This record gives sequence, C-alpha cells and structure tokens, in this order.
Amino acid sequence: MTAVAQRVPRTDRFGPRDLLAEAAAGIGARPGRLVLTILGTVLGIASVVVTVGLAQTAAGQINKQFDAVAATQAVAKPATNRGFDGNERSLAPLPWDAPDRAERLNGVDAAALVAEVDAGDRDVTAVPVHDPSAARVTSPTLLATTAHALDALDGRVVQGRFFDEGHDARGDRVVVLGVDAAQRLGVSRVDRQPSIFIGDRAYQVIGVVDGMVRRTDMRSAVVLPMGTARADLGLTSAQELHLHIAVAAGPVVASQLPTALNPNSPETVTVQAPPSTSSVRQSVQADINTIFLALGAVALLIGGVGIANVTLLSVLERVGEIGLRRALGATRRQIAAQFMVESVVVGLLGGMVGAALGVAAVTTVSAVQSWTPILDLRMVGVAALAGGFIGLLAGLYPSLKAASIEPISALRGGV
Repeated sequence: MTAVAQRVPRTDRFGPRDLLAEAAAGIGARPGRLVLTILGTVLGIASVVVTVGLAQTAAGQINKQFDAVAATQAVAKPATNRGFDGNERSLAPLPWDAPDRAERLNGVDAAALVAEVDAGDRDVTAVPVHDPSAARVTSPTLLATTAHALDALDGRVVQGRFFDEGHDARGDRVVVLGVDAAQRLGVSRVDRQPSIFIGDRAYQVIGVVDGMVRRTDMRSAVVLPMGTARADLGLTSAQELHLHIAVAAGPVVASQLPTALNPNSPETVTVQAPPSTSSVRQSVQADINTIFLALGAVALLIGGVGIANVTLLSVLERVGEIGLRRALGATRRQIAAQFMVESVVVGLLGGMVGAALGVAAVTTVSAVQSWTPILDLRMVGVAALAGGFIGLLAGLYPSLKAASIEPISALRGGV
C-alpha cells in the first residue's frame, strides 16, 4: 500500500514584522545619509508651511491696513461730460449742505466739502507790505473746507484749533495752516494771534494742522472756511465731498449717496467708495498664495528627487542582500514593499520635522514684526502627511528596480 503524499500549503517566510524590521534596519544603517535625505523633504515641507503661513499673515496685515485707512474713506464728485470744445464740464455742482445730507446716511461718520480757491492776482504772505524789489515767491495754495474736515480726512491739530460751523456761517476771516505752509510763512506759534494776508486783507491764523492722508496737499495749503471763501474770494462750487465711513459701509454709501445729494438727478454725482473688505482679503490672499505655493512646489519636487536618488543608491548598494533574501524565499512584492516602506518613512519624518519648523518660523517672524500669526492647522497636518506621499512617489521606481533583481544575478555581483 503506497502512501499518498499530502501537499502542505506554502507559508511566506517573511511576514509584516520581518518587513518592518528590515525597513527599520535599512533606514538606520547610515544615520548621516538619513539626515541628509530627510533634509531635502524638511526644506520642501517647511517652505510650503512658511510661505502659506506668511501669505495668510501678510494678507491679514494688508487687510488690517486697508481697514484702517482706505476702507474708511470715500469721496463724491460732480459727474462730468465732454463738451463740443473737448473740455470736461460738471453736470451739476455739489450742494452746499452736502455734508449734512451725507451724515444722515447710515455708515457715514463725518463729511466735509473741499474746494480749491483761485486767489487771482492776490499774494498770500505773512507781511502786509509788498516789496517790489524782492524776488517774487510762489504763494501757498488756498483751500476751502467745511467744519468737519479733520474728522473726514483723518487730520489732527498740531497747534491751536480748527474753525467751527460758526466761523463758516459768519464768513469769519480766519484760516488754518498746514504744517508745511506754516513753516513756509514763518508761523511757529498761534497763541500770539498771528495773521497772514491774502491780497490786502488780513486773516487770523487760529491753528496748524497735519495728517489728512486723503488730501496731503492740505499740509502745504492755507485752509479757509467755506463761507469765507464764498464771501471774500468768489468761490462758486466745491469740487469734492470727503467722507469718513464705517468699515464695510462702502457699497451702501456708494449706492445711497447720489440720491441723498441730488434726489432728482442722482446720475450727476459720482462716488468712489471702497469695496467690501472680504473681497479684498480674498483677492490679496489668493494672489500671494499662488506665488508662494509655486515656490513651495518647486522645493517639494527637489525633496522628492533627493529621496528617489538616495533610495535608488541604497538599492544598488544592497544588491547582495536583496539576492540573499530572494534566495531564502522573499517574493518580488516583499522586496518592493521593503524599499517602499523605507521611502515612505523617510518622507514622513521629513514632513513632520518640516511642518514643525515651518510653524516655528511663521510664529517667529510674526513675533518680530508684531503681527498676528494666521495659520490653518489643518494645512499643517496635510503638509506633514504630504511628506509621506512624496516619499511614496519617490520610492516607486527604486522599489520596482529592487523587485526586478534576480537572485542568481545578485549573488554573482550583477544586477
């Protein structure tokens, strides 16, 4: 009676535990090379985190500055058309009570008319006597405003005071000098009640002002009340209505102000108002992110190429080891998996270290610049995992190269 041989199912000689042990041994075999390999991925991931983080932080700072200045300023002007002679003409002048009408609107904190005044042949001087033999000096610019001009233009009083509604209504002969005009006219103090002369008329200087970011020309101008300019200098209309508005009120003010100033013909008024801050923030952040992400992608590509080169070099150096493992029963898949795990672990280590360094860099730069750091932590986690993904892609070719090595060729010293 013959015995029937029973076929015993084949079991793998190398299990998952052996795979991890071999991968760990391969990674730790050359610590110096491991550090240099991780360095490429660290720099790539760190650059992505830093660039995106600084882009978000910078966009926040730009938006903050926008809110502080541009988002609170608006200006209305008379609409114009071109006549047959080619000159621009206003369709209708701004009403003299335009500031009062504008301040009734929600979102308008202050409003003031501003007009350039033509002094004609009158000189603006600090002395009443004109010396014909002296060299002629260009007179400062004359501007006329209403009482709330400093509030509307973000100006400030350096000395004295600004004229009020009473000065404007009575047409008092008082002026306020911009800081540059005061220096030019030699007015250093207003407590001594100095006067300047427009032509042969004396006007008392009651204050010196600075600021006016929206109309910096006021710093070198002599500023009169609007009523005074109308009575003494024949001012017929104002060129601009400046408004200080609440943040994000620009679209509402732009839509309502023309009707408030001229209900019968709102098309005769044009308004320049800032858009909503959310659209500005998104636009700025999108533009900066696009540029910085492109730079980060290049850095990641360099890091991935570094991992691929080192992994392929490791395969070529360990041809004998691969052949021995194949001879002992390791399959092609197991050999490929070993080098794939090594590559992924190296990339993941580089991703985590790079993400941590990126966060530290963004925080440090923000602290030095006194900024508020803005960084999406989800993006940081994705960046760390991206290191492992880069390692996975970088290890594909070296792993396939290792799996294609035949045992007999490897043991003979060839590939």
